[in-house]
Amino acid sequence: MLRRAGSGAGLLALAGLFQDTGLLLPSAQAAAANPLAPRPSHFPAKAKSVIWLFMNGGPSQVDTWDYKPELIKRDGTELAGFDKKTGFFTESVGPLMKSPFGWAQHGQSGTWASDLFPNLARHVDKMAFIHSCHTESNNHSPALFMINTGTTRMGAPCVGSWLTYGLGSESRNLPAFVVMSDPLDRGLPKGNASNWGAGFLPSVYQGTWLRPKGEPIDNLKRPAGMGESAQRAQLDLLAKLNRHHLAQSPADNELSARIESFELAYRMQTAAPEAFDIEREPEHLKQLYGLDQKHCRHFAAQCLMARRMVERGVRCVQIYSGGMENQRSWDGHEDIVGNHRGFAHETDQPIAGLLADLEQRGLLDETLVVWGGEFGRLPISQKGKNPGRDHNPHAFTYWMAGGGVKAGMHHGATDELGHKAAVDKVSVNDLHATILHLLGFDHERLTYFHNGRNFRLTDVAGEVVKAVLA
Repeated sequence: MLRRAGSGAGLLALAGLFQDTGLLLPSAQAAAANPLAPRPSHFPAKAKSVIWLFMNGGPSQVDTWDYKPELIKRDGTELAGFDKKTGFFTESVGPLMKSPFGWAQHGQSGTWASDLFPNLARHVDKMAFIHSCHTESNNHSPALFMINTGTTRMGAPCVGSWLTYGLGSESRNLPAFVVMSDPLDRGLPKGNASNWGAGFLPSVYQGTWLRPKGEPIDNLKRPAGMGESAQRAQLDLLAKLNRHHLAQSPADNELSARIESFELAYRMQTAAPEAFDIEREPEHLKQLYGLDQKHCRHFAAQCLMARRMVERGVRCVQIYSGGMENQRSWDGHEDIVGNHRGFAHETDQPIAGLLADLEQRGLLDETLVVWGGEFGRLPISQKGKNPGRDHNPHAFTYWMAGGGVKAGMHHGATDELGHKAAVDKVSVNDLHATILHLLGFDHERLTYFHNGRNFRLTDVAGEVVKAVLA
């Protein structure tokens, strides 16, 4: 019918759609032609995309979501047997310090939350908390690499790259993996772009960093004096030459990635400005996120953009709160009150607005929202004019919402002081295995052959935390 109707125009249109998705090619050639084409997961899953809200610097678990009444009782006393090398500043070890914030229980789950999060506290029944996380390093850079890539060494693919490698993208006109950093002149997290790099995976799977000021992406506008037809002719010639070379070197994954990047950039010139334009949103929604509030409008804009991204098929969005170390991030070595109060004030309403918006649009069930940093902080004080807390790799809290998690539940526990994970301990590999499972992957089967063996995000470890699965 399509061949005979309209002088064959219908069949040509169908062939064009099949060509765009690679369905006219054998599977291996299709993957080379469009490495970001959607692919099935290992098993059905609710979550289709991830929004990772990264509290860069290491938020204190005992001042946010891990309530410790024993810490209040023993405030000012010494922690017997404490290893001074646990933190980073061995000469500034002080006594145990109670949380300086107020605490209360919220929701039907009775979740304890500090008064840092008055807005998020109303959403605790949507969250699954993991209180027993631990990691392998007390230093920012290796700890950032660990939580992002599953190893403390630079050069491995990050979680977002593994997801786009495994699932592809549902959007042909936007990047599959988007990263937004702190826009308030605080810099990038330590390790910079390695935190969202593709490592040994083809570079097409690396994160696309949106510049926090000015044009979010280079060359998003067509060069002056060049029309659409002229630009299309340039790209067609370039693609023809590249594909001729690719036919002679079919294993050149980087060339495949470059061909696709040129085409994606061309399509983005039309699609991205619309997707990034949050001014199209109604005023009541901007207010829900806090765009009308000076203290949080920057993070509110990023959270709202994240919703617009996943709504348009972007697979993974990561947003960093805080830049470099110390007071420019959640790295509260000094003045834990001022540090955490300030960053929580910037992020509390925007994240609460994001959860509410995703839910009212029916997107929360298919979007996995992840909150946390690279490690936690010690229950003892770090000496100074205004006391803070040093790094703690032995205990930190993560929460997840939507995307197939069991809402309103708590898994694992730290000891009575919040010093170390003690019950149902969860490693970073376990956390990664759980995230992959929620998106339909057996973490042991999602592999990539490199340097003579199959690599995976969880390397040779990792257990799914089944208790948090709905």
